[in-house]
Amino acid sequence: MVRTQLAERGIRDLRVLDAMRSVPRHEFVPESFRQDAYEDHPLPIGEGQTISQPYIVAAMLEYLALQATDRVLEVGTGSGYVTALLSLLSAEVYSVERHAPLAASAEATLQRLEYRNVKIKVGDGSQGWAEYAPFDAILVSAATPDMPSALFDQLREGGRMMVPIGPSSCQELQLIRKVKGQPEVKILEGCRFVPLVEGAVDGG
Repeated sequence: MVRTQLAERGIRDLRVLDAMRSVPRHEFVPESFRQDAYEDHPLPIGEGQTISQPYIVAAMLEYLALQATDRVLEVGTGSGYVTALLSLLSAEVYSVERHAPLAASAEATLQRLEYRNVKIKVGDGSQGWAEYAPFDAILVSAATPDMPSALFDQLREGGRMMVPIGPSSCQELQLIRKVKGQPEVKILEGCRFVPLVEGAVDGG
């Protein structure tokens, strides 16, 4: 997976490649899909959600340029796969998932595999996790029609946010930096994610 789907397609960040080589993706997908765990496409994980294709995950992580000292907010824990990658690339990971069953499953898997620097909560990801702000980086694993202002507010000055922006049919990855309190936007590449849902959460 790392050689043919990531390195040969242009992913160059050695820390990202090492993390993706280290994290066992098959542990984060339902058993019935484990034979496809290392293929380069999304897989269903329940609750209408998916685990993203490895290439787009690697691209998002490379664009974020995480440092080992970073405090990171993840919006959309999902299976916990990206959470595990973030835990290897940064100092602290705070992850918000609106579906309680997914949050519980991800937390159990992460604990079993001994990813320790992670906190997960069930909540409305569009509102972030103000208690632990400001964040050096924010990764949003769901599509939103516009830049989420509440999340931008939780970025430290100089911090960056990776978010898919656009309608449900297709989006574009945007890297948003906070520069003098204002968003500096770089449009990257096309993508397609499940939508970011705001409001009341699924308590399971």
